Amino acid sequence: MLLQSIKSKGGATKNKRRVGRGNASGRGTFSGRGCKGQGQRKSGNVRPGFEGGQTPLIMRLPKLKGFKNPNKAYFQVVNIKDLDCFKDGDEVNVLTLLEKKLIRRKGEPVKLLGEGQLTRKLTVKVHKVSATAKDKVLQAGGKIL
Repeated sequence: MLLQSIKSKGGATKNKRRVGRGNASGRGTFSGRGCKGQGQRKSGNVRPGFEGGQTPLIMRLPKLKGFKNPNKAYFQVVNIKDLDCFKDGDEVNVLTLLEKKLIRRKGEPVKLLGEGQLTRKLTVKVHKVSATAKDKVLQAGGKIL
């Protein structure tokens, strides 16, 4: 078998539609381009979104909606129920939370929330603590620094 002898099956390829070859072809007269105007000219293909020189819709709409505060602090959240993996008397800080994989990043502040129960006596040293979390740590006999 030679590469030049391979032929495609019948009906696999279709002839290209030839426009502007008379009315009998089905695509005569205006050849599917409508009547007059920019779109009928040979170089009348304008880019998508072009509105004839008018400011396009995409440029009239606002770029961003709202406002993003560059100084907002995004806290990493840890719940009281997650602290049961520590032993009695342990100090809970950013580094120990990172070791136990309770937080992902060392550079971002950590906030302790009060969901769940605490059964261990721990010393907690994080950036922020909610009121319920503070009560539960103190009730368990721990300290907040």
